[in-house]
Amino acid sequence: MQKVLILDFGSQYTQLIARKIRELGVYSEIVPFSTPLAAIRKAGPSALVLSGGPQSVYGKGAPHPDKGLFELGVPMLGICYGVHLMAHHLGGQVIPSKEGEYGFAALRVLDMSGLLDKVKDRQQVWMSHGDRLECVPPGFRLTGSTANTRAAVIEDKARKFFGVQFHPEVIHTKEGLKVLSNFLFSQAGLRADWSISSFVTRKVREIRKTVGDGKVICGLSGGVDSLVTSLIIHKAIGSRLTCIFIDNGLLRKGQYETLMEAFRKKFALKVVGIDASDLFLDKLRGIVAPERKRKTIGRLFIHLFEREAMRLGGAAFLAQGTIYPDVIESNPVKGPSSVIKSHHNVGGLPKGLKLKLVEPLRELFKDEVRALALELGVDTEFIRQHPFPGPGLAVRLIGEVNRESLEILRAADDIVLQEVHKAGLYEKLWQAFAVLLPVRSVGVMGDQRTYHRVVVIRLVQSTDGMTANWYPAPAKLMARMSTRIVNEVRGVNRVVYDVTTKPPGTIEWE
Repeated sequence: MQKVLILDFGSQYTQLIARKIRELGVYSEIVPFSTPLAAIRKAGPSALVLSGGPQSVYGKGAPHPDKGLFELGVPMLGICYGVHLMAHHLGGQVIPSKEGEYGFAALRVLDMSGLLDKVKDRQQVWMSHGDRLECVPPGFRLTGSTANTRAAVIEDKARKFFGVQFHPEVIHTKEGLKVLSNFLFSQAGLRADWSISSFVTRKVREIRKTVGDGKVICGLSGGVDSLVTSLIIHKAIGSRLTCIFIDNGLLRKGQYETLMEAFRKKFALKVVGIDASDLFLDKLRGIVAPERKRKTIGRLFIHLFEREAMRLGGAAFLAQGTIYPDVIESNPVKGPSSVIKSHHNVGGLPKGLKLKLVEPLRELFKDEVRALALELGVDTEFIRQHPFPGPGLAVRLIGEVNRESLEILRAADDIVLQEVHKAGLYEKLWQAFAVLLPVRSVGVMGDQRTYHRVVVIRLVQSTDGMTANWYPAPAKLMARMSTRIVNEVRGVNRVVYDVTTKPPGTIEWE
């Protein structure tokens, strides 16, 4: 299978590049810009993409790759900062622009024989840059421009080096997918050999090779990711897989009982249920910091999995539903940027883990996991359920986790979901949930002064969870949710609505 490596220089759009390339049927991975040249050679990419980034190539501390990157003989596409890097290292000149270009621009197509084949002249593209390419490097031709950017597209067909000043990966660039397609297929000579079906076949083969005759335990969370993980592994090794569903006391109202029945009856999986709510709540007592919560929960899960592995006769492998956004947000993959948050199945794993990890979905985005679930026969109602965090309500309860606060949060959260379903909005939203704040506000109920808790309602829309927009909920829906929460949930006298996008916020509050 052919592979495109995307070197990340800190662009907010890097994940979109990977997803768009996969949409075109070519497998892609994101790696830090600082990845050693030897590691890139070993990965054997069929093409390279240099992402955008917030810095200037000539600036102090600007991220630069190994200079040998341009001598690998691999087709390469530079986007925004990426085209500046390419020009800077290959004999061109990049300088600060007197007039930056941010937002929409019309692309003048000067040559349609290469990267801009079949791209209509004066089509809308999305710009975001303050520097400009003053001198095109030797061997390159200028094939596209805009009103403020003379060198908007440059090409060196002999070396298969291409650069664009705009962002072809964003929806604002009308024919961006066509530009990426031209690079991958007509210029780099790649094949569209990646699909969800081919992924299943490859993963089943890999799992059989990795596990051999061994046994695997898989931690089920109740979400699509862990279920799909278990179904792929079951497809590979059958009854040698045992699934474990732990009630950690942090689940939604009625979630444990409902899911246990579904796992056993609908999916015919061998599932062991464990009530460990007292253990989790005891260990979380006094913990306020979000990272400590996540890591404490992660370690407890692993402790229980290791205990069950011993009880089941020495299972040597632990399967997890880790997906690509978990890896990206938990590790400093984004070039010069930092960890966003540790996901419990990435950042919470102990160094002395006795079990070997099996993570078949580690390279998939959320929408790809859902497509895979459909391929594996999971019903659409389960697939379309909103993502639920591995640490559960612990990351929706700001501050210390305790039974009283959990009961308040569960009740409020249940009302939010009920009303979203009644309004016919559930499938239009990525997530809908309540958050309980560690603050109290003054209110008046029944002519009496109250000093109770504050609940936040969070409704967001997204495609893959990497970015999200808050949903402009109808006033009547907000009024119903607010009225019901205040009237039906003891200890709450105020409801607020979260109108923050991702970025700058994350979808979850912790």
